[in-house]
Amino acid sequence: MYWVKIIFKAYVFIILCLVVYRVSQEGVCDKMPVWHYSVKVVDEERTAKAMIWDVPVSPKIMYEVCRAIRGMMLQEAKEYLKRVIELKEPVPFFRYKGKQAHRRGLADKWKWPIGRYPVKAAKYLLKLLENVENNAENKGLDTSRLRIIHIASHKGPILKRWMPRAFGRATPKFRRLSHIEVIVQEVK
Repeated sequence: MYWVKIIFKAYVFIILCLVVYRVSQEGVCDKMPVWHYSVKVVDEERTAKAMIWDVPVSPKIMYEVCRAIRGMMLQEAKEYLKRVIELKEPVPFFRYKGKQAHRRGLADKWKWPIGRYPVKAAKYLLKLLENVENNAENKGLDTSRLRIIHIASHKGPILKRWMPRAFGRATPKFRRLSHIEVIVQEVK
């Protein structure tokens, strides 16, 4: 019976050592989250990346703004977002369009009349585009020839809060956050 306890303790010790070794090799116990881009880039030397986490804007609104600037040249996208912030040019809303007003000039440019002026989302995206421009400049890329080849907004965490109401009820006050990633490429 004594030898069984010793063998069992040795067996448990070996398993714990293997688990600790595996965790240290894979980095499972790291406290920071692991983030991967949702697209693989073929030519790393001619591309630059940037991302921003926990933007306090709904993913639905961020999706529409990202869709509007996808495929644009970087300087053109920055000018477009500045015009959106100044309320001079609206962003077309294609997917999340329920009960939205029509805007003058949208149907001529985008062939779609429904849109809004998402100023808060445009400010955060402008900051992200300036960040990716700085990343490209640090890599030695020509910033005047950068095209947005990938931009996506992902659903972030939801901060759930409840406001107490009369008769024991409660109203949800949820705060939706977004993660945004952008990849630009130097065109020839």
